[in-house]
Amino acid sequence: MNFKSITRRLAPFAALLGLGSPAIAEEAAFDRADADPALWVLADDDTKIYLFGTMHALKPDLVWFDDAVSEAFAESDQLVLEILDPDESQIGPFLAKSAMAPQGEGLSTILTEDQYGRFEKATASLGIPAQALEQMRPWFAGVTLAAAPLAKMGYSPESGAEKILSAAAAEKGMTIAGLETFEQQMGFFSDLSKEDQVAFLMSGVDELPNMEQTFTDMEKAWATGDTAATAKLLNEGMEETPTLYNVLLANRNKAWAEWIGQRMETPGTVFIAVGAGHLAGDDSVQALLAGKGLNATRVEY
Repeated sequence: MNFKSITRRLAPFAALLGLGSPAIAEEAAFDRADADPALWVLADDDTKIYLFGTMHALKPDLVWFDDAVSEAFAESDQLVLEILDPDESQIGPFLAKSAMAPQGEGLSTILTEDQYGRFEKATASLGIPAQALEQMRPWFAGVTLAAAPLAKMGYSPESGAEKILSAAAAEKGMTIAGLETFEQQMGFFSDLSKEDQVAFLMSGVDELPNMEQTFTDMEKAWATGDTAATAKLLNEGMEETPTLYNVLLANRNKAWAEWIGQRMETPGTVFIAVGAGHLAGDDSVQALLAGKGLNATRVEY
């Protein structure tokens, strides 16, 4: 199975949980003081919906909340995110129930000798003792490993698009809604079979040496509005695992397109901010909306 794109998708979720551990990737050249992420709009006589693709964790020196993005946000009445920011009362019980394995079922008992050796080498390269992850279920160990390079490179969820937008919405007095719940979103991964969880973990282990460069490339694609590169980096290869492709991308995009279609029936202006991979590629939210006769137009700026 090819889990590389899934590993890349999962790392920002881990960053939102505060996981990770500061390695240097080759910097992709672009103007960090003038980033222009992609933005779309669909509108009728009394309703306007902006679609903005996000990165959940960013470096604090990246300037993107200006120009057309800030103008669209300023005219909006509501901010809609993938999920509302979870608090510890949600995270703790979920992790205890779904992310941690029972005693006697740690990673050293689940992985083969070869797999565990590769796993130990990967954790050592990050300065994380393998024993510290022993009682994690494989999917959560994979999340933790995927997040570590982000912290090393200086990415933080506190600088991520959702945090910035949520703070601006609160200051403006906008209502904020979530398309999914925290438990629902993390359940996409915790509900994987043990075999798929192990495959995901080991893919992350093997992909780890490339992750820093991959995220550097992802940041450039996002900051320059290069949706083709975004689709390639985040979505390419997911079709090789149809179940996960449907769970992580296709089904969610369909549900969100349905929500947007219904929301177009109510007057007002909405700013929807979801992971950039959902707004890129052949199965993007915009493509599904077009199938419903709702055409989202790229905002040029």
